[in-house]
Amino acid sequence: MVNKRIFLNAFDMNTPGHQSPGLWTHPDDESHRYKDSSYWIELAKLLERGRFDAVFIADVLGTYDVYNGSRDAAVRQGAQAPVDDPLLIVPLMSAVTNHLGFGVTSSVTHEHPYLFARRMTTLDHLTNGRVGWNIVTSYLKSAAVNMGRAGQIKHDERYDIAEEYVDVCYKLWEESWESDAVKLDKENGIYTDPNKVHDIHHEGKYYKVPGAHLSEPSKQRTPVLYQAGASPKGRAFASKHAELVFIGSPTKNAAKETVRRLREDIAKTDRSQDEVKILTMLTPIVGKTEADALEKLEDYKKHISHEGASALFGGWTGIDLSGYEEDQVIEYIENDAIRSALESFTSIDPDKKWTVGEIKDFVGIGGMSGYIAGSPEQIADQLEEWVDETGVDGFNIAYAITPGTFKDFVELVVPILQERGLVKHDYHGTSLRDNLFEQGDHLPEHHPGKQTGKELVK
Repeated sequence: MVNKRIFLNAFDMNTPGHQSPGLWTHPDDESHRYKDSSYWIELAKLLERGRFDAVFIADVLGTYDVYNGSRDAAVRQGAQAPVDDPLLIVPLMSAVTNHLGFGVTSSVTHEHPYLFARRMTTLDHLTNGRVGWNIVTSYLKSAAVNMGRAGQIKHDERYDIAEEYVDVCYKLWEESWESDAVKLDKENGIYTDPNKVHDIHHEGKYYKVPGAHLSEPSKQRTPVLYQAGASPKGRAFASKHAELVFIGSPTKNAAKETVRRLREDIAKTDRSQDEVKILTMLTPIVGKTEADALEKLEDYKKHISHEGASALFGGWTGIDLSGYEEDQVIEYIENDAIRSALESFTSIDPDKKWTVGEIKDFVGIGGMSGYIAGSPEQIADQLEEWVDETGVDGFNIAYAITPGTFKDFVELVVPILQERGLVKHDYHGTSLRDNLFEQGDHLPEHHPGKQTGKELVK
């Protein structure tokens, strides 16, 4: 069985319906409180008590309008709609915690890197180095058209944009300000030595950023880098840049194959395998006994929204399920949505073929990665089995109901994982990066982010 640390992230979103469409109707679900600061404050305290490494806050720009060619299903069912900004809730949570990390999703496709770099540095300052960036390229056409584009940018070109985007951010974060630029010299009236602040002179295909970073360096300089791409282009990007990679796999076989591909791609770089942690999404249904868990599961199933599931699946994969029969098997189609999501339900696991009806039921609890159910000991056993059989380093724990799913996991499962030596009893260091890797606050010297723009500082 597992003899290494299991990394834990809590997966949430600033919305009433994240990965389990329809479960907001359950009487014990409080996801409608996403608008209230008290929800996020209470959740942060709970997760730090449970020694979660971070809370990972998803985001999506645009609405899910592939199903029936309309956003109505997503809006009616609260399927990631409405959705608020993920970054603005981080200061609330950081103010009541000391170690919990915060991974926030922000798209490279629809925001300029010069502005974004300042926002992330600000968050890293306010959290004392506990912020991470989930680098996404935005897969919804509805986002593209509302940002003034004629249509969605092609899948592979979005990653070309991402490469240049992170290049700009690296230059701003790592090379623009020298570590001793800020003097705070009250006697001589010098806050910053201007000779130690450098223009980055970036001129590329997509961005022109000639000047210096607006902010002084934060504790981590570059936030911890999260990424979720599992297509060939996405894996190449993740292998080069990411420190944590999230995958969404409906079966162990699918997860195992995705991990294998990622590890092969990482081996082609100058980075070691230990520098990249792979986490799979999973929704635990925990009961005090197995019977209690199964009873919960059956209760939750009564609240699944097939319409909401169809809306989410359409956005993720680009496939409109309204044109399919319930018993029809879904096949892989190349498009500009999340290619790895569709592959997970079609070709990556040869032992499983999914019908439309099965997909609607499956997505109803846990989204594209599904759930596990059982007593606390059984859940701990199943997590160990996932690590052993797939090679993942940990889990992106999603909820069926919130905060109930997280509360059950923290109170019932975490103590067992700690007893087995799989989850730490305390945090290491104060920055997110140091807690995860125990190698300090900054990127490793050979990471691409440390190599960019070295000529700026002599």
